[in-house]
Amino acid sequence: MQELNREANTLSSKSQDIETTRAAVDMKVLIEQMREQVQNIE
Repeated sequence: MQELNREANTLSSKSQDIETTRAAVDMKVLIEQMREQVQNIE
């Protein structure tokens, strides 16, 4: 999950297109939700 979050950060910081940036932010939200679910399982 941490690596996915880093990749989404990289994508959003290097993006010059607003739609790509928005998609990266959406991905970060979903990744955070997944991280919370994983923590609940542990």
